[in-house]
Amino acid sequence: MIENLNETLKETTYAGLARTFHRLGWCGFWTQVVVGAIPAVLMTYLFFFAGSPMGPRAGFRFVEFLTLASLAVLLFTTIWSFRYTRLAQRITTPEFRPTNDFLSRAAWTGIIASTTGVLISIVVMLVEVAHLLFYFLSVPQAGVPVIQTTNGNDSSWVSAVDMLSLMALTLTLFAEVIILVFSLWLLFRVTIVASKSYEEATA
Repeated sequence: MIENLNETLKETTYAGLARTFHRLGWCGFWTQVVVGAIPAVLMTYLFFFAGSPMGPRAGFRFVEFLTLASLAVLLFTTIWSFRYTRLAQRITTPEFRPTNDFLSRAAWTGIIASTTGVLISIVVMLVEVAHLLFYFLSVPQAGVPVIQTTNGNDSSWVSAVDMLSLMALTLTLFAEVIILVFSLWLLFRVTIVASKSYEEATA
């Protein structure tokens, strides 16, 4: 693996850069499509088919908003990963080749978007886990029922539905971290090619 990495670093041509954009673009795109489909299905069930979607967290509209914002960022980074594949085609054509600054900005956009998604997911997960922890600590340590069998208050019980948003956020976080790594690698590759081009121009 180290040998493959060394060979990749030595490949400072635009053809090598195009292949990197193409491979990572498609890998990122399909990773987010597959992984992102799961939280999308879970959140659809959570908001439209569950009788009491938020369970004990009912009223946390800010959490719901951030959860939807996280999915929106995931959608954007999926589209941006597809854009990487289009840039790969342009890089291979000298007359349509973007400048190094343009490619750097494209990679930075992916970095900023994926970092935003990671931060949103972490904040929502911290809020929801902290709220659940507070609730579990406030009841007898023997446990709490997971099915409501009486006409009690919604805030007095926890069900499996309450874990759906956490699962969705965990999967979203996983996908965004992958895209963040891919975008950082693309930025690194663009920097290497730009440096090589500058050295050849000033030689």
